[in-house]
Amino acid sequence: MPQRKIIHVDCDCFYAAVEMRDDPTLRDVPLAVGGAEGRGVVTTCNYRARAFGVRSAMPGSEARRLCPGLVTVPPDMARYRAASQQVMAILREMTDLVEPLSLDEAFLDVSDITDHRGSATLMARYLRERVRQEVGITISAGVAPNKFLAKIASDWRKPDGLFVITPEQVPEFVESLPVEKLFGVGQVTAAKLHSMGVKTCGDMQLLGVDTLIEKFGKQGYRLFEMAAGRDERPVIVSRVAKSVSVERTFSQDLPDKTACETVMPALVADLNLRLARKGRQKPIHKLFVKIRYSDFSTHTLERVRESVAEPEVADYQPLLDELVTRADRPVRLLGVGVRFRSDEAPVTQLRLFD
Repeated sequence: MPQRKIIHVDCDCFYAAVEMRDDPTLRDVPLAVGGAEGRGVVTTCNYRARAFGVRSAMPGSEARRLCPGLVTVPPDMARYRAASQQVMAILREMTDLVEPLSLDEAFLDVSDITDHRGSATLMARYLRERVRQEVGITISAGVAPNKFLAKIASDWRKPDGLFVITPEQVPEFVESLPVEKLFGVGQVTAAKLHSMGVKTCGDMQLLGVDTLIEKFGKQGYRLFEMAAGRDERPVIVSRVAKSVSVERTFSQDLPDKTACETVMPALVADLNLRLARKGRQKPIHKLFVKIRYSDFSTHTLERVRESVAEPEVADYQPLLDELVTRADRPVRLLGVGVRFRSDEAPVTQLRLFD
């Protein structure tokens, strides 16, 4: 079986990060979302608050006792969902194999992605920079051969961190990993393992799979596999892809529209490769072009083109002509893509509103 490349991304203190992004006066104070009064509990807090011992799920009264200067704001789920959708859209531009675990974290399987020289580390750096620039928050990322290790890695250098565990590093990494880091090991299981003299994954490997199964049943086998750094769970995609796109951020801005037209053939060729790799999709409903200028302003234009089976450069030229109103404006990013027809609404209705 080919070696998987898994990225786990986790937004740093997500709700609090959105609040600090939207209100700069909150950036330099200890901040909690929720827990303002009565029996309310803290939903999320920033790292300044965490330095005082404030934690999520803590009663607000206890949080204020630990941190008398704590500033609290009520949750605004609509804004958090909007930010989450932005983050997830950026992840899905990299690969369709995205498994969201909540609003603020997800697994990606990038094993077959050839962008960024096929390097999952470079992909993770790219995703972190995109989210920083476009969403205005930071994410931590972990890169590893499986989901279990990738999730541990994303927490290793929080906040705003990137940690990579290569296949060769797995045996040494898990050797000294505390058993508390294993998924499903809470206080009760950890105490039971400690009573058996097991404090690290290395200890668990020495104990052996038979003893673990005898003591913990089926969970014992799973514990042993994780202790050896093994996890065969696939990234589970519950969402059907609605679009496929490719884009390039240029290390030096493209000087003008003519330069954009020069790189379009390569972009469209990459798009068709990606479409072929994904196998038979729903019929194409729209084509779109995305452009980001040197001042970071971003514009997307899409048009219904249902007769297109395999997009060509000529199909995108009218969109580029309409989108680029100033021929000499430097371009930082250029992208092309397709949106598939949705079965959720009649095609005639879609046409009516296009």
